[in-house]
Amino acid sequence: MLRIKGLTKRYRTGDLALKGIDLDVPDGQVMALIGPSGAGKSTVIRCINRLVEPTAGTITLNDTEIVALRSGELRRMRRRMGMIFQEYALVERLSVMENVLSGRLGYVGFWQSFMRRFPQSDIDEAFRLLQRVGLDHMADKRADELSGGQRQRVGICRALIQNPELLLVDEPTASLDPKTSRQIMRLIKELCGERKLSAIINIHDVMLAQMFAERIVGLKLGEIVYDGPPDRLTPAVLTEIYGEEDWSATIRKADDETDNDAEPVGEVAPAIPSIERDRLAGLT
Repeated sequence: MLRIKGLTKRYRTGDLALKGIDLDVPDGQVMALIGPSGAGKSTVIRCINRLVEPTAGTITLNDTEIVALRSGELRRMRRRMGMIFQEYALVERLSVMENVLSGRLGYVGFWQSFMRRFPQSDIDEAFRLLQRVGLDHMADKRADELSGGQRQRVGICRALIQNPELLLVDEPTASLDPKTSRQIMRLIKELCGERKLSAIINIHDVMLAQMFAERIVGLKLGEIVYDGPPDRLTPAVLTEIYGEEDWSATIRKADDETDNDAEPVGEVAPAIPSIERDRLAGLT
């Protein structure tokens, strides 16, 4: 479980981004953070993995207090938190396989990481993840040859190969078209279910949040103004979060949407063909 108590962040400018946030995220729950720009959504996620240092409060992941950790301990803790970025954060000149394997850099020694030499078990797991998201046939392609949706799938694989306890997802659909956005959100939800993995997803699209999250937390000016299930996200609640607007077209239940946009993806591979495995092991 992730437990946040009294989380506060004040920047050097004096701006108070978070005002004493209290939040518990149980194991296996997919939670969406919504709210207007500047509400503090990204700050919450970046305080959890301490890309942003909290001003006050505690953040506990399965009995480990994250705010109190020093540099070496924090590096080890970050292995337990997978991060998926809005702009993918891939190394463009590297292959899909190499980008996925970069999620294991925290587990290998300095020279192994410098030379990008990974254990065979890591390579096998990377293949299984790529097959699960339907990209195993693109393992050799450079990242800059991929579409936005394909890049995000690579980013998901890179986060999952860490074998994390918590998934932090920052605007995963902001650069994607509507159909691909739903495919990516569906994939994240399915993978979390398969792995019993908790996820916090910072997302602007209210309809996607309602379709794919089990719980929605609405932020406004650094405070929680809504915390509940998607079906209670009424026009009055959205007005409280975002301000006055006609929300009737925005609120829609997931079962009102067709699944015609669903794109089949692979299942976990039972084994990697030896010739292909040996060829890709040459990457190391």
